Amino acid sequence: MQSISFYNLCITLIPLIIVWYYYKKWTNNSKEIIVSTLRMVIQLLLIGYLLIFIFENKHIYLGIFIVGFMIVVSSFITIRNTKEKTKKHFFEIFLSIMIAGVVNLIVIMLVLDLEYNYEPRYIIPLAGMVFANTMNALSLAIERFEKEILRAESFEKAREISFKACLIPQVNAFLAVGLVSLPGMMTGQILSGIDPLIAVRYQIMIMTMTLSSAGLSSIIYFTLKQRSFNTTC
Repeated sequence: MQSISFYNLCITLIPLIIVWYYYKKWTNNSKEIIVSTLRMVIQLLLIGYLLIFIFENKHIYLGIFIVGFMIVVSSFITIRNTKEKTKKHFFEIFLSIMIAGVVNLIVIMLVLDLEYNYEPRYIIPLAGMVFANTMNALSLAIERFEKEILRAESFEKAREISFKACLIPQVNAFLAVGLVSLPGMMTGQILSGIDPLIAVRYQIMIMTMTLSSAGLSSIIYFTLKQRSFNTTC
């Protein structure tokens, strides 16, 4: 794959500076984009060095710790955007993300048919994709549900609207892939010299994973939520 020099990488800042200028002008906030950009660069550099260490140390317990850390962080980020911030609600979110993510990771391991059950070069990046996608979908589902339950005629109606809304990004991606966009993972593999048809197989695995993990997490969450909802009623 073509290497990117530090000088060439700095060119990407040009359009970002334009966005920062108008963001500052229109929102009167000059720090948010600068701070978020610095955090992004620092975090990616740190994770780059960390991944080198993780890939060289194939200890299953280290992998379990990393996956567990992803689940906990995803749960905290998800509950941050909700109105209900109780321990019980956190547990419902945690359980939804964990079960949906772990199920999809097991399926991925079966699909890849790896020589060893735990291969960090594959499992850790894919786990990150699974839990990030699950977190985003569940956040959308809960945010929409908390609004709809106040005006919907029933729990089922609020769930219907919220469930459909949280899957819109994944369904749109399914409909647009290959026609409007080439997904990031597929593009990266093609740029690195992988046969396009092999890249397509990986992308199909990722696409099905994103929809199923998003859907499963919401299904589990609403199942748990309905039990507590019926109890309070």
